[in-house]
Amino acid sequence: MSVVKSPLSGSDLKTVGDALQGALVDLVDLSLVAKQVHWNVVGPRFRSVHLQLDEVVATARQHSDVVAERASAVGVNPDGRAETVASGSAIGTVPTGWIKDTDAVKILVDALGAVISRMRERIKATDAPDPVTQDILIALTADLEKHAWMYQAESA
Repeated sequence: MSVVKSPLSGSDLKTVGDALQGALVDLVDLSLVAKQVHWNVVGPRFRSVHLQLDEVVATARQHSDVVAERASAVGVNPDGRAETVASGSAIGTVPTGWIKDTDAVKILVDALGAVISRMRERIKATDAPDPVTQDILIALTADLEKHAWMYQAESA
C-alpha cells in the first residue's frame, strides 16, 4: 500500500524505485565504509586522509537523504536498514584492524568506483521514466566523481 500517489506509471515507477533504492543502499554503505576507515587509518598521511574521509561521509549522508526523500515523493518506501544495505551494496568489505593510509586510499578508490559505476547505470535507466530522479543521480554522481578524482590523485 502506498499513501503517496505516484506521478509515474507502474513500469516507470518500478524502474525509478529500483534506481533510487539501489542508490540509497550504495550511499548508506559508502558512508559506513568511509567512517570505518576514518576510525582506523594510520600512517604518515593520517591527518589528510582522515579529514578527507569525513568529506566523503558528509557527501554520502547528504545525498542519501535526498535520494530517500525522492523515493518517498514518488511513492516508494526507502529502505536503509542494515540488512538491506548489507545484502544490496556493491562495495567490498573493509578489513579489520588498523588500515595503512595507502590502503585506505585504495579502499576508497575501489568503493567510489563501484558506486559510481552503478550510479551511471541508474542515470541511464531513469532518463526517460523520470528526468527529475535522473537529475538527482547526476548531481550526486558528480560529487562522488570529484571524491574519486581526489583519491586517485592521492594514489598516483
